[in-house]
Amino acid sequence: MDIYILAIESSCDDTSAAVLRNDVLLSNVIANQKVHHEFGGVVPELASRAHQQNIIPVVEAAIRTANIDKKDLSAVAFTRGPGLLGSLMVGVSFAKSFAWSLGIPIISVDHMQAHIMANFLRVEGEEKHAPEFPFLCLTVSGGHTQIVKVNNPFDGEIIGKTIDDAAGETFDKAAKILGLPYPGGPVIDKLAKEGDPKRFSFAKPRIPDFDYSFSGLKTSILYFLRDELKKDNDFIENNKADLCASIQFTIVDILKEKVEKAIQKTKLKTLALAGGVSANSELRTAMKDLAEKYGLDLHIPKMSYTTDNAAMIGMLAHFHYLKKDFSDWDVTPYATGSN
Repeated sequence: MDIYILAIESSCDDTSAAVLRNDVLLSNVIANQKVHHEFGGVVPELASRAHQQNIIPVVEAAIRTANIDKKDLSAVAFTRGPGLLGSLMVGVSFAKSFAWSLGIPIISVDHMQAHIMANFLRVEGEEKHAPEFPFLCLTVSGGHTQIVKVNNPFDGEIIGKTIDDAAGETFDKAAKILGLPYPGGPVIDKLAKEGDPKRFSFAKPRIPDFDYSFSGLKTSILYFLRDELKKDNDFIENNKADLCASIQFTIVDILKEKVEKAIQKTKLKTLALAGGVSANSELRTAMKDLAEKYGLDLHIPKMSYTTDNAAMIGMLAHFHYLKKDFSDWDVTPYATGSN
C-alpha cells in the first residue's frame, strides 16, 4: 500500500509544503517572503506572521498539484527545528491540527538531517541514484556548517562543524559590506564569475581537525575594505567582481580543505553536498574536483532542493514512517540543537 506524506517546512522565511508517494516527490510548493529584503536580513516577527498568511494556500497548492485528496494522506511531517521559534511554531501547530482532523500520525523532522536527505529525492520516471550508507556529507547553510558521516537516515556523526559563524552567514555578511542586496550569497556567486579569484587575499583560520571558523575571515574582509576605502572611496565599486571572486574563492577553499582531510581520514567512497550554500557554483565545482581526485561517488542535490523546502522534510519523514517512528502530540519546536 502506498504511503502518502504531507510535509511542511517553516524554519526560517520560506513557507513550503510537499507531498510524497513513498520515496517519489509529487509536489513541492514554496512561498518566499520578500518583506525581509529591505531590512537586509530575516526579521523573526515578520517571518512568523508571513507563515501564518502563507501556510494554508501553500498546503492546498501542494495537495492539488499532487493530484490527491487530503484523505489519501498517511501522515503529516513538519520541521521541528532548528530554526526561528515563531516560524517553527506556525508549522508545528498547523501540522498537528491538520493531522488530528484526519486522524493520521505526525512526524517531526530535524531540519539539518533533512537537508542531507535531499540527495535521496526523485520524481516520477527518474532513475534512482541515491548515496550508499555510510557516506560523507558537507552540509552548508546560513546557520550551519558541518561535515557529517552519515551512517543511516537517522544516524549522522558530526565530525566537523563551525565553532562560530557559518559559511552561508559569511557570504551574506560579506555581501552586506559590499553593499549588495539580500540574500547576498547568490549575488556574490553571480558577480564572481566575472572576477579574478586570486586578485585579493584574506586571512584563513588555523583550526585543528575538521572544525571550521569564519569569524576571522569576516573581520579580515571588513578591515581590508576599511583600509582600501580610505585611499579610494570607489574601491568597492571599481573592484566589485574581483572582490566577490576572491571572497568566494577563500570561503570555498576553507570548506574544501577540511572535506579533503575528512576524505583522507574516513576512507569513505561516497561524498554528498547539502544545504542552501550547496547551490553555490564554485563549491559544486570544488566538490566535483575532490570526487574526481579521490574516485568518489558524488551526490549534489538539484538546485530546487538546495534551499529550505518541504520535499527534503518529506523524504526524511518517509524513512521515519517505515519504522513507524511517529511523534507524540505534545511535541514542541526547538531553536537550536537537535531532537
